Amino acid sequence: MENNNQNMITRIQDRLPGMSKGHKLIASYIINHYDKAAFMTAAKLGNTVGVSESTVVRFAIELGYEGYPKLQKVLQELIKSKLTSVQRIEVTSNRINESNILKSVLQSDMEKIKLTMEEIDQEGFDRIVECILNAKKIYILGVRASAPLASFLGFYFNLIFDNVSLVQTTSVSEMFEQVLRASEGDVVIGISFPRYSKRTTKAIQFVKSQGASVIVITDSKQSPIAAHADYCITARSDMASFVDSLVAPLSVINALIVAIGMRKKESVYNTFERLETIWDEYNVYEKYDVTEPSRKDE
Repeated sequence: MENNNQNMITRIQDRLPGMSKGHKLIASYIINHYDKAAFMTAAKLGNTVGVSESTVVRFAIELGYEGYPKLQKVLQELIKSKLTSVQRIEVTSNRINESNILKSVLQSDMEKIKLTMEEIDQEGFDRIVECILNAKKIYILGVRASAPLASFLGFYFNLIFDNVSLVQTTSVSEMFEQVLRASEGDVVIGISFPRYSKRTTKAIQFVKSQGASVIVITDSKQSPIAAHADYCITARSDMASFVDSLVAPLSVINALIVAIGMRKKESVYNTFERLETIWDEYNVYEKYDVTEPSRKDE
């Protein structure tokens, strides 16, 4: 099966003239409405075009897929970076139970974490930890919807390491200026989820050419940023209307921080011991005296 999912549409178009009447109906619908077909069950797709569920399953098998779920997964990968925000709203309105949006979104996020857990490459994760621990300098890169993920990772890495640079920028030129000195021995962590940022991909290509090691955190090995990575760790993301659901990626980043912290336990302990003193002195956090009686006890 080809890695380029766009080829699936081309393949369907090429085979269209020789297909049966039922298969032509399915093919035409997918070509013209792949954004909607990607989230339809085989039964719903069949009902929409006027064929049986079994006809839809046979259609997928004749295209070379093990079954309809495999074809559907390819379609979903295809649309992640293709849909506009308006199309996302249209597509997800059929997937979210409007009578209980809270439960629907939370359930979807839990499923993404479960799938990420099942698919995660533990050995790859361990190699990433080693790579980061041995880095001369660490650059963290993530823009637009991925910026909060980069910021979260940068916040904790700055407490663990003294060689971290969080690339914060709104322009391509500023991004290149901030990673200009990334070179051999340095590690650049690029974070990108659909809709993928061209700025992040270009910056990753640049630092790779400079000899830096590249770690990417993304949703798929077919992600544009993954092609330029030395190490890649994937986490499932999803569309909740026009919003990017990044719960699973954040959980993976959390695990990465904890794994690094455990390896640098002594220095992290010393750092936080000093910080607690500073935080107390400058009243950084609210302090509550647990021994203070409540009003009702007075």
